[in-house]
Formats: sequence, structure tokens, C-alpha cells
Amino acid sequence: MVLFGTIGFTAPWLLVALIGLPILWVLLRAVPPAPIQRRFPGVALLLGLQEKEVETDRTPWWLLVLRALAIAGLIIGFAGPILNPETRSAGSGPLLIIADGTWADAPDWSMRLDQIESKIAEAARNERTVAVATLTDLPTDLPFMSADVALRSVANLSPAAWDVPETAANWAAAQNGSFDTYWLSDGIDRDVRGDILAALQDRGTVTVFETNRPVVGLRPAVIDGATVTLSATRTHGGQADYTAHAIGLDPAGIERELASAPIIFADGETGTTTEFDLPPEQRNRVTRFVISGINSAGAVTLTDDSLKRREIALVSGGTSTESLQLLSPLHYLREALRPNADLIELPLTDAIPANPDVIVLADVATISPLEIELLTDWIEQGGMLLRFAGPRLAAAEFSIEADPLLPVRLRSGGRSVGGTMSWGEPKTLAPFAENSPFAGLPIPADIAVSAQVVAEPDPTLSSRVIAQLTDGTPLVTRDTLGAGQIVLFHVTANAEWSNLPLSGLFVQMLERLSVISGNTEPSAEILAGSFWTPAQILMADGTLRSGADLAGTTGEDLAAFTPSADIPPGLYTSEDRAIALNVIDAERQIAPATWPADITVETITDAPETPLMGWFLAAALALLFVDIIATLGLSGRLRGGIVAAFIAAMMMPNDAQAQSDAAAIAATSNVVLAHVITGDAAVDDAAFAGLYGLSDTLTRRTSIEPDTPVGVNIETDELSFFPLIYWPITANQPMPSRDAYSKLNDYLRSGGMIVFDTRDADFAQYGTTTTEARKLQAIAAGLDIPPIERMPADHILTRTFYLLQDFPGRYNGRDIWVEASVNAGSEIDGMPFRNLNDGVTPVVIGGNDWAAAWAMDDTGRFLFPVGRGNAGARQREIAFRFGVNLVMHVLTGNYKSDQVHVPALLDRLGE
Repeated sequence: MVLFGTIGFTAPWLLVALIGLPILWVLLRAVPPAPIQRRFPGVALLLGLQEKEVETDRTPWWLLVLRALAIAGLIIGFAGPILNPETRSAGSGPLLIIADGTWADAPDWSMRLDQIESKIAEAARNERTVAVATLTDLPTDLPFMSADVALRSVANLSPAAWDVPETAANWAAAQNGSFDTYWLSDGIDRDVRGDILAALQDRGTVTVFETNRPVVGLRPAVIDGATVTLSATRTHGGQADYTAHAIGLDPAGIERELASAPIIFADGETGTTTEFDLPPEQRNRVTRFVISGINSAGAVTLTDDSLKRREIALVSGGTSTESLQLLSPLHYLREALRPNADLIELPLTDAIPANPDVIVLADVATISPLEIELLTDWIEQGGMLLRFAGPRLAAAEFSIEADPLLPVRLRSGGRSVGGTMSWGEPKTLAPFAENSPFAGLPIPADIAVSAQVVAEPDPTLSSRVIAQLTDGTPLVTRDTLGAGQIVLFHVTANAEWSNLPLSGLFVQMLERLSVISGNTEPSAEILAGSFWTPAQILMADGTLRSGADLAGTTGEDLAAFTPSADIPPGLYTSEDRAIALNVIDAERQIAPATWPADITVETITDAPETPLMGWFLAAALALLFVDIIATLGLSGRLRGGIVAAFIAAMMMPNDAQAQSDAAAIAATSNVVLAHVITGDAAVDDAAFAGLYGLSDTLTRRTSIEPDTPVGVNIETDELSFFPLIYWPITANQPMPSRDAYSKLNDYLRSGGMIVFDTRDADFAQYGTTTTEARKLQAIAAGLDIPPIERMPADHILTRTFYLLQDFPGRYNGRDIWVEASVNAGSEIDGMPFRNLNDGVTPVVIGGNDWAAAWAMDDTGRFLFPVGRGNAGARQREIAFRFGVNLVMHVLTGNYKSDQVHVPALLDRLGE
């Protein structure tokens, strides 16, 4: 490439032709020699005649300039001009394009994809093979491929909600061969980055791309009294103002913004804090804090039990003086609960109407019938009653009938060292069982129990024991009542019967029971032995989705508090407890990445490389067209030229009509699946790829051999050619016109099927109304859609070709809607389904993103991930089977409802 300032030429030798422009100018300006004059008498007869047409002996200068510019434009255009060409060496051999692919990349991921596509295009010009990957989703081997194939794989790339794993260095070191690397960095410094860079430099030249955009993140919120402190960190930057929002549920259960506060970074400052002054009731409803305007998981911090200070009512069975404070039944409870809970001390009849989260009864033996009734109602509504034994409870008389406010029946008198039912010496605690909420907690060797109340033996007693002594005597028992629970410590809340309340284990046991919540991340010791399931998963762009489809994790693994592909960030629950695993922990300070001096670092501020060939050629053609008009005008034939052009246009065949006829012939001579063009290029490409994959599957598995699918414009295209139309719903697609609605309704009435896919099952199935669902409702309002119902288990679509009960796509939502049956149908003994004999449902409505599950390229490679491992492969297979059933159903109607096939279906069902 030859450079002239900021413009380079890929074929500079063509510019030599510009030398011929002066010669062309001379030729066009040439004048024939003057004629020799000879006198001829007959010329007198021509005197007085006037010429009606005058021909100049020279071409006008401005026309010569016009033609010269047109020819110069053609020459320069074919020379391949490029504005701001990249001056680095084009390189040769394989090229690895790798992105960090972390949450920090999410805000400008589309720009990074553009940069990747630009590098692939450059590699194609230089005939280089390319491999594309992200450090958060590394392939086992580098799949170097041709540039055009690599370009199709770019759509599969997506950022992850975790950081680059430490194993990435081992992966880089394990690669073989020589290749250059183009590394798209997220701009964050990590310890593993140096090892990865060293390994890649051993393979070839490394070039780095960064945006110079500051990366901003939120640390977990910390509560101090009524104030919630939120701290933010960033890599670098000048003065910047952001706004943090507290998001949670309002009293009606609708998620909304509950409060906001400014986050202000001074020039050069990398850390700052802000405060939220929230009342307890509102603070307990906060689910997350977010920074507005930053679509990144790092700009979101989820909240858990650590932010929810519970309100606890303390009720004692006796009184104590100031001098006997250490013997008070409530003293050690106050010390254990006060740092992390709001305490109220009221009589029981006043505490219940206050509706606390927990009511603690310390050695309360006598409860009036009215109090029993009020307490029972409160517990059944979800409250927790925590009881402690003591002399009064031990001295109480217990009837044969179980006390409704005790988890077990008790013996009168209790048990103590040296007394009735005495021990020879104080007993210690036995290790906690695996099914106990205290499982995994270390037990100090010095904890001893000298007295306790004893539970009556019972066949179900063991199921209610959650802690016991070494001799098997129950120490803590628990039972449920409605939505709440009752827990009894068989010892006192002070140190009179046991030194348990003096230990740190006592506080940890209260945490495990969700009586209190710690203000810091739980330690591995506290989480040991527990199992946690993901309730919500935080995506790279800061959005949330359900974690119901993911496996749970052990407390030991969760205690590392390091998000990864196996344990993604999100909210994890275990029984009544919840722990938030955030992208940025409380101690992290994100710093900008630094690179060695010998590494070339490109930034987004660099002017992009822009090809100019098209512009020069278009300008040259425009000048030539002007030349034609000017020449016709000078020769006086402009009007005639216009008429001739009009006649020629009328005589030319109508290409659009010919093309339309060809499309009609192709669509009607074979089965062709179609999708509605939404205007969103990514969605339309995915829909086409999905129908292409489904058509390929139909060809391989059935007698149907569909042709290449097509996209249809519901405003201009004929719809009746297509038996099935897939319509992906996007939030911004335009509403159909009146004529389009007329065509759609005719299509539905004439036997066609439209599959509406809102592609939102990952959110909608959990009660969230999405913008796509609202758009579908608006579109469907003008359609002649019959009454619909959730697809029954015996619908024909469940057995048209494959026997199915699930209809997943990329997501596995269960709400699929079809035309409702006219009647309930008749049931026949021995048949697993009703005798419906219904026809083709004109609509199928769901949100599972079927096209993404079906999508494949012309090499048979799937374009979008579905699930994980074998479970994901199985889900994709069921999605293909559902697609086959759809097409077979629309082509065969109620064929599979025929009684002739009942024996075969019964045999398949194993009945």
C-alpha cells in the first residue's frame, strides 16, 4: 500500500493512468485544419441563407473538465483508496483474535464486535486464517479457519459476568504453533494478564486494543444503623457524576426504584462513597443497587440477608436487677443480636401486634390462651418463635397433649448434673448432622452443658432435632407451623445451664437460623456443610434472569466468593437464608491495565480505516451521467433523448415483476419456510439461520425437503406461498398497516400458521411482563385470532411426528399457546389422549426463542449456545423435534388424530 497523507491506495500502479489526462484534454480540444478557399460562381446562389444549426469547432472547457474529472474518479476509485489506512505490517500466517469477554466489556460490546469484524476483514484481504475466542469462554483447541467462516462465528461471542479465570494462563501456554494475536482488553489490570501475555508473545506478535473508557464498579452495600453506605471504584478518569438507584419491591410487590443518591468522582479519584438513609421497612425490600447508564454487572450489587436488619422482640419470663445483669435471661441475647438486628422489649401481648420478624421467649413457661391464639396466627403467617429453657420452663407441668408452641413434648423437671436424671459430668455437643442447618459449624471443645430440659421420646422426634449432645440428648429442636417455625434451645439463654451463649458458636447458630444476618461475607466455616441453589443470576450487562435451570453449589465452593462459569454471580438461597455473590467484592480496587513498552496498544480514538472506492466510483458515474445530459443539451437532442429513454424503459421487461414471478414459482414448487422481517438485522439473521437449520433437519429426518427459507415483508410480499411463517417479536418493530392486517387475516383464515416468538421466556415465565409481550398484544389486537389456550398435554403437536411433552428453544418456558379446542373432546378408555380431531392451529405463541436453538450455518455449526453440556444438547434436540412437529402438523393437519394410529402410539408410549 502506498500512502499519500491520510489516504492510501491498495493498487497505486493504476494512478499512472492519470498522466494520460492532459493528452485526453489535447485530443478533445483538437480543431481540424481550415479549408482551402476556392471561388465558385454558384456560391452567389447561397447568399442570404441562414444556418439553423450551429456546430462549434471546440468542445466547451467546462465539459472537458467534467469528463476529465469523471475519468480521474474512475482511475482513483479502481486504485483502491482508503482513508486513514492502518500503517502497521499486514502480517502473515494465522491470527488469533481474542477478547477478555468480561463484565467490563459489556457496555461497549457491540463496538468490540465491530472491531473484531474489521480485523477479520483485514485478515481476509491478506489471506490469513483466523481464530476468535474470549478468555472467559476458552475453546480446548484454537479453531483456525478461513476468514469468511470466522466472521459467521462472531455472532456467538458474548461477554460473561465474571473475570478472566486463572486457568487462562495455562490455556495460553498450552497452545502450539505460531500465530499473531490481536487482544481486545477490557482495560482492567489482573495478575494473570502478564502470564497470558508472555505465553502469547512466545507464539508471535501481540497487538492490544483498548477503549480508554473508565471501568466503574460497585462494592457490596454496608449497613450501619439506619444508614446504608455504598462505595464505588473505577480504573481512572476525570471529574464524573453518576447516580446510584436502590431497586426493590413496593408494597404491591412491583419492582421499582425506591431511592437514589449521587456518586461523584473527583478528578483522578478512583474511589468514592455515597449513603442511603432508608427506613427499616424500605431497606428490607431493596434487592439491588445499580448505577444508571452503565450496562454492566460490575455496576450492580445485589443485596442479601446482610442488608436486612431483622426486628426481634425479646420477652423474658422473669425480671433481673442491675446487679444481676449477667444473670439476666436476655443479657447475652442482647449482646449477640444488637449489632445486626433491631431489638424491642415489650410484653408479649404488645410484641405480637408490632409484627416483628422473630419473637424470643426466654424461660417463659406460662402463656395465656389469648396469647397462644395470637402467637399461633403470627407464626402461621411466617413468623419465627425462638424459645429458651430455664428454671420456670423446667418446673412447668406438661400435659400428655403436645404444646402447640413447643416443637417437642417436654418432661417435667429437666435434667442436670447431680440432680434427678443426673449426669456424671457436663456433656458436650455432638457434631451437627448433614441435614441440620448448623451442618459444618466447628464446635469449640470447651462448650459444656450442665442442665437442660428433656424431650419426651417420640417416633418423629429425630426429624425435629437439629442439634444434640454427645449422648444423643436433643439440645435444639425445631418444628414448622404454617409458614413459620418454632425453635427451642433446651438450655437457658444465659450462662446458668451452659456456656454456649458465651461462645461465638451461639452467634453463628443464630445466623444459620436466619434470626440475624451478618454484615460481612460469611466465612467458609459458617457455610461449610450447606447447599445453595441460584435463585437469580446476574448477566454481564447487569440484567437478572432466573437460576432455576442451573445446578446448585456447596457452601465450601460458594465461600470462595469468586464468580466463575460454574458459580456465576447472583443470589443464592439455602432454606431461609440468602447470599449475594457479586462481581466486585468489598475489598477490590479495580486498576487500569498496564502493558510493556514493546506492545502496540491501539485505542478507540484512532481514526477508523474507511475504504473510499465506492465513493469515487459513484462520483465518477454521476459525472458521466451529467456529461450525457450536457452533451444532449449542446447538440439539441435533449428532448429526443428523454423520449427515447422513456420508450426504452417501457419496452424493457419488468425486472421486479420477473423477480416476483420467479420467487412465486420457487415458493410454490417446493416447501419454503418464511420469517417476518422485523427491521432488526440481528433478529432477522437469527430467524433465517433458525429456519435454515430446521429445513436442514427436516431434509435429513423426514420426507419433506424444504427449499432455502426466505424473509417476508408483511407490507409488500405475498404470504399465501408459505405454509408456516415464523414471527420473532421485537420491542421496536413497526405496527402492521391496515393492508398488512388484511393480508395477515386472509393468511390465517386460509390455513396458514404463524409462530409468534417473543423470545423472553427467561423473564416472562417468572411473572415479568416484557416489552416484547406488550408489543405482541398490540400486534395481535388487529388479527383475527381464534380463542387460544395453553397447549394441553394431548394436543396433536405433542405427537405429530415425535412424542413430546416439552417444547423448548433456547429457553425452556412451558407456556405455549395454541387455538383452543371447540369442545373438551371425548375420552376413550385405554387412550392416553382425547379424540379431538381438530385441524391446524393458525397460531402458536411462545417465548422460547426457537430460532436461536435451531440456528446453524451452512457448515452445520450451531450459532447460539443452548444450556450447558449434555443437558443443553438434549434441550436443543427437543427443540428440533418440536420444529419438525410444527411443520408436519401444518402440512398434515389432523392426520395424527386418526384412530388408525392409536395402536402404534400406545406402543410408543409403553402403555
